Amino acid sequence: MICPNCGHDNLPGAEECSRCQQDMTQLDRPTAQDRVERSLMEDPVSVLGPRTPVTVPPTATVSLALQVMLHSDVGALLVVEADGRLAGIFSERDLLLKPAALDETFTGLPVRRFMTADPETVTPEDTLAFALHKMDVGGYRHLPVVKDGKPTGVISVRDMLRHITRLCKEI
Repeated sequence: MICPNCGHDNLPGAEECSRCQQDMTQLDRPTAQDRVERSLMEDPVSVLGPRTPVTVPPTATVSLALQVMLHSDVGALLVVEADGRLAGIFSERDLLLKPAALDETFTGLPVRRFMTADPETVTPEDTLAFALHKMDVGGYRHLPVVKDGKPTGVISVRDMLRHITRLCKEI
């Protein structure tokens, strides 16, 4: 990294210039190059207008969860305890991968057996980049949005794509 003060070529990631001791931490921070990057880096998850979560209790049967998913036209349900706390998420992927390994019929079994317990979450104040990073690293298509441990919404990869597409149309 080239020091803007003295021009010395320092090791990448250096916090200060090895020649003049100029602070270079500000130079390491990414800067947005366009409207899309700026939105990802600065806008909170709340700009996506997270959907109201569709929820079921942990004791709901897989059959009921499927009916709720189909009726609500959603790809994931949040599994919520009686006190409103998030217990897990039950998605199309959970349905396809986990019950398929059973020999028995699974539709009457409780959803808690197949949900992803303690899922990754975001808050309404987290940046879009943070949420997108969680989705990418974890391979998630849906993320619960929580405040004080209780779900307030759900965001999806599709929500991100719509937001980015909107920004691209405005350019």
